[in-house]
Amino acid sequence: VSTQSTGDVGTLQRLPKIVGSQSLVSEYCLTGRKVFSDEALRVGVVSRVLPDRATVVECALDMAQGIAAKSPVAVQGTKSNLVYSREHSTQEGLDRVALWNSAMLLGTDIVTAMSGGKEFEDA
Repeated sequence: VSTQSTGDVGTLQRLPKIVGSQSLVSEYCLTGRKVFSDEALRVGVVSRVLPDRATVVECALDMAQGIAAKSPVAVQGTKSNLVYSREHSTQEGLDRVALWNSAMLLGTDIVTAMSGGKEFEDA
């Protein structure tokens, strides 16, 4: 509302699921008030608070390198199934990940990793 428009980038759809409090989300969205790091951490909008920009960049690069060291198929599947499971029941999520995994068994990542030819990092 602070930009004189209704949010249209997914915030109104995602924030209630993250915060878990409709009244708090309504307060944020209807007032446009700033949310500072301590509150964002407490309500689950962010997973951690870092002391400065340099540390943020360092941690982001470390995380990116850790993810990049994993199987691309496993990373993409995990991301896709996490997003899917936000909107579906546990059973629907389990069914989808089983289907995903059965389809991905045809790929080389699984075969290579299982045969010991390539091991992805445990980062």
